[in-house]
Amino acid sequence: MEKNIIIGREREKKFLTKIYNSSKPEFLAVYGRRRVGKTFLIREFFNEKIVFQCAGLANAGTKEQLKNFFQSVCRYDCSAEKAPEDWLDAFELLINYLEKLEIKRKVVFLDELPWMDTPGSGFLSALEHFWNGWASARKDTVLIVSGSATSWMMDNLILNHGGLYGRLTHKIFLQPFDLNETDIFLKNNGINLSRYELTECYMILGGIPYYLDFIEKSLSLAQNIDRMIFNPNGDLYREFETVYSSLFKNKELYMKTVEVLSKKACGMTRSEILEALKTKSGSGLTVVLNDLEYCGFVNKCNILKSQKNALYRLADFFTMFHFKFIVKSSFYNLQFWSKIQRSAEFYAWAGYTFETLVLQNVEKIKHKLSIGGVETFVYSWRSKTSDPGAQIDLIIDRQDNTINLCEIKFSEAEFVITKAYDKVLRNKIAAFISESKTKKSVQLTFITTYGLKKNEYSSIAQNEVVMEDFF
Repeated sequence: MEKNIIIGREREKKFLTKIYNSSKPEFLAVYGRRRVGKTFLIREFFNEKIVFQCAGLANAGTKEQLKNFFQSVCRYDCSAEKAPEDWLDAFELLINYLEKLEIKRKVVFLDELPWMDTPGSGFLSALEHFWNGWASARKDTVLIVSGSATSWMMDNLILNHGGLYGRLTHKIFLQPFDLNETDIFLKNNGINLSRYELTECYMILGGIPYYLDFIEKSLSLAQNIDRMIFNPNGDLYREFETVYSSLFKNKELYMKTVEVLSKKACGMTRSEILEALKTKSGSGLTVVLNDLEYCGFVNKCNILKSQKNALYRLADFFTMFHFKFIVKSSFYNLQFWSKIQRSAEFYAWAGYTFETLVLQNVEKIKHKLSIGGVETFVYSWRSKTSDPGAQIDLIIDRQDNTINLCEIKFSEAEFVITKAYDKVLRNKIAAFISESKTKKSVQLTFITTYGLKKNEYSSIAQNEVVMEDFF
């Protein structure tokens, strides 16, 4: 069988090679948001090395799950005759088949594992028995499990304190493509976009391979977005509801939480989220925020080194785009995105979304600043005294007695610092130094699409990072 090309994922591929070549039993959990490419990575990397694979069924009961598992066994082992009555029987069928194989390494892949664990089915106990009672004693077995319901994966496998406590040998949190991988992926599909178009594309779809694969090279980016998202027949027309419904049982609370977060691009504290939700259920919100963070939908960052007052920000670009534009659009307007291009609403969206993109590329920013090897602490800051209010979304506090205050601006050309804006920047820097009481050297770093236009005020920035540095 001809293998598809695995774009990017270099670290993961090296990791999987190491696992396969080890001389001990391996138990790997692969998790991450839906559509990010978990199944594709494992199937394409191991390909014919997989001796058994089975995927759980969505919205199916125990009887259907067991039947599906049995049929999967039968595809590999023609001698399997009796259908299992429970999951212990099902895994015993798998063991009988695996013990017949006389090969050096046996890769077993159980995909969409959370769907197999139906209420009262005893699935998790049977999985524990399979690993603890058989697989963990064999040097030839590589068990790989995967699932998009990240909260289930975290609670029952990665943070499990029951029979599987400490049994995982490895885990992979598969994240979306970065900008460079997105560029390579699209070029592999015959699509060549400018850096600016790639950035705009990323700020809409994120680095989700499933979404990117729908882009047609015969259409402009704006036409593609209209066709995929704003057309009722589009591939991603109701994607938001589909994703959240498939991941979370109490989807309404999760969707309401991200909706609340979407209204404040600068982020919200836990108490602010509680107030906006009009609820006092703090423990319930903790579970929701943790799940959203595990899935990569939300990022948690510190405020001036304070863990207590952490800020939560939306990190999933498609979710952000949904609340900014999709919920407001009408299926009667099939050219919504094409018409809104370069409008005031477009620039407002691009401005705060570019900030999110920057916050997800801190390591590349550090590399550009030649401080990749310097220990740093990253946080944000809100002024308590400044009038008008002041905020810095990205502060890189360095061990070498220096602090980078990062000012983030999206522009279609070189950004111009005016006399009025120069005053705003100086007041912001002064307020930060005064309130933080720092003794370190403070440098203003400008992060823009195309850099700063040189004029009498541009020298206020000691460092510059541009869009190109993220590729």
